[in-house]
Amino acid sequence: MRIARFSIDGNVAFGAVEGDKPDELVLDIIKGIPFADFELSGSKVPLSKVRLLPPVLPNKVIAFGRNYAEHAKELGNEVPDAPFAFFKPSTSVIGPGDQIQYPSFSQELHHEAELAVVIGRMCREVPRERVNDVILGYAAANDVTARDVQKREKQWARAKGFDTSCPLGPWVETDLDVAAASDLTIQCTVNGAQRQLGRTSDMITPIADLIANISEAMTLLPGDVILTGTPEGVGPLNVGDEVAVTIEGIGTLTNKVVKRG
Repeated sequence: MRIARFSIDGNVAFGAVEGDKPDELVLDIIKGIPFADFELSGSKVPLSKVRLLPPVLPNKVIAFGRNYAEHAKELGNEVPDAPFAFFKPSTSVIGPGDQIQYPSFSQELHHEAELAVVIGRMCREVPRERVNDVILGYAAANDVTARDVQKREKQWARAKGFDTSCPLGPWVETDLDVAAASDLTIQCTVNGAQRQLGRTSDMITPIADLIANISEAMTLLPGDVILTGTPEGVGPLNVGDEVAVTIEGIGTLTNKVVKRG
């Protein structure tokens, strides 16, 4: 099931995305929230009539750095011996079609296409063999990075945590298990030109181990998001660019870069 969060006529709701052709998609409005038992209402609205929002409002976004060897190498970094994580605040999250605001303190903004894991229930110290039990589903994400700021500041809070630096969507795909999500094509285009192309099977540390690793340290809450790293090919974004992240079996997340007002 593809679960989207949307607004229509000033109201916000979740819905199940139905249909195969992009111009014929409809939303069957969900009774309740997707983190508990819910029913489909049978009340349907065309996707074209709503505004898609970030599919979840995470308490925290946990991102893993340099989890693809070729990406680490392209930036002159060593492949890490163990997973390492950083945070992006909830205020960094935007949805499909929302604008990425070019931060005034940076001159070098980069895209980073990533597979996002959405947590479905509160959990801690999750063994890798039970990771499927705590995952709601998967989405596309863009770990937008102020690369020049990242290079000169030891902590990445500003470089990766600024407002609008975490596009997420277009929805959450719940029909993938960890095994399927671990071998998907992931790509990024800018103004239609391909920049990144890889597979999630190229991760150094696989999805199950990432969740086991971070849940050793902290409690994960329903709606929390884990970003799993980016393949090689990261590059610059400029004002006016349209950047799209497409993940096989999930969908395409598209955002435009604008000058921060």
